[in-house]
Amino acid sequence: MSQFYENPLCTRYAGKKMQAIFSADHKFSTWRKLWIALAESEKELGLDITDEQIAEMKEHIYDIDYARAKEYEAELRHDVMAHVHTYGDACPSAKPIIHLGATSCYVGDNTDIILMREALEEVKRLLINAIYAASEFAGKYKDVPTLAYTHFQAAQPTTVGKRATLWIQDLLLDLERVDQAMDSLRLLGCKGTTGTCASFMSLFDGDYQKVTALEKKIAEKMGFKKVMPVSGQTYTRKEDYFVLSVLSGIAQSACKFAGDIRLLSHMKEFDEPFEAKQIGSSAMAYKRNPMRSERIASLARYVMIDALNPAMTAATQWLERTLDDSANKRISVPEAFLAIDGILSLYINVISGGSVYPKVMDAHLKEELPFMATENIMMYCVKKGGDRQAIHEAIREHSVAVTKKIKLEGCPNDLLDRILEDPRFGLTQEELDSILNVRNFIGFAPEQTEEFLAGYVRPVLEKNKAYLGVDIEIKV
Repeated sequence: MSQFYENPLCTRYAGKKMQAIFSADHKFSTWRKLWIALAESEKELGLDITDEQIAEMKEHIYDIDYARAKEYEAELRHDVMAHVHTYGDACPSAKPIIHLGATSCYVGDNTDIILMREALEEVKRLLINAIYAASEFAGKYKDVPTLAYTHFQAAQPTTVGKRATLWIQDLLLDLERVDQAMDSLRLLGCKGTTGTCASFMSLFDGDYQKVTALEKKIAEKMGFKKVMPVSGQTYTRKEDYFVLSVLSGIAQSACKFAGDIRLLSHMKEFDEPFEAKQIGSSAMAYKRNPMRSERIASLARYVMIDALNPAMTAATQWLERTLDDSANKRISVPEAFLAIDGILSLYINVISGGSVYPKVMDAHLKEELPFMATENIMMYCVKKGGDRQAIHEAIREHSVAVTKKIKLEGCPNDLLDRILEDPRFGLTQEELDSILNVRNFIGFAPEQTEEFLAGYVRPVLEKNKAYLGVDIEIKV
């Protein structure tokens, strides 16, 4: 173990792929790719840059001398210029044209946009797989009745699968916003110190058409169709806010799911995956705490709060830019993605590997069904010729008496026995059993679940089938 602090998002929660996207190697090699794109585009538009210089730059994209860069930064107090000089040392013939006409934000901001797009792609992959796993769960349990709750008080029954469709619907809404965010991301381009392109106008002798073409060429080389139409020195920090708002939405959905799982675990209706030698509590060996769902909730809380960071940054950018975003931005954006990576991996693990206990659910249903059935009993008895007001009063009397005994004495619910014995109802056991069939209380939950899966979920999965299939990395 290190003697220094290590970020738990890397050591405990996020997978290797997301960590790699925000790694130093990927960041600084992307800087070098942007410098190459700039040099190539400038050459294509007539500047005196040779093929040999560009070839030399391409030979040294990945062999980054971090020790040398650290020395330069200690001297220059400027991270971009430290890497310009480090790259120049590796490419002596290209050194005079590296970063030609550019400002620091050319590599810094454009790289941030590129990394966010790549990270959103990974989030989408995990999100699609979470939707798939939840849809398999919903389909498997679409016919299994369970007690539903409003205000966490017993309400009409639903099915396990129908409840899962509520989780899936939230994820589908999140997926729409991920796609919107990916589609709307634009490269900053190369607009210079205050966004006027003045340095490039100077390089190209005032030829505005070439300066405009330069941005388009760079964007194409970096895989973007669009650039920001206008900017100061930086791209608008609202882009960071929009992206982290999408991640916050995913965190909200996952936290809701995790909260439901924690409640169901308390009622012993659902268990998370639990390994053979896993310990639920250091003191109480019998416990099986829903620790993965608790971890989802914990990380989700972090992401939701983290979304305030770019909001504050976007609101306090002075005129054409200020640097008080830099330290915050390099922490808040990557960490939001790392946390979401851990959240979605856990989501998939819990919904795929958890255990459902229909017999426990049935027992809970039977505890509450007598009260829920009273309206059906009253309607049945009225149809047989009974007096609606008299039957209503009989139900009220028995319900009050039973509730009092349950709460004060801990007695079992004998409401149905009382109704069966009361001549005002005139019911036989066979008639009562027919009324109490749980299928009479779940509406069209099974059909609704199947219609939702067929009409909404499966088309989305088919459209995004290239994203399906993922190795989930669950850490400590």
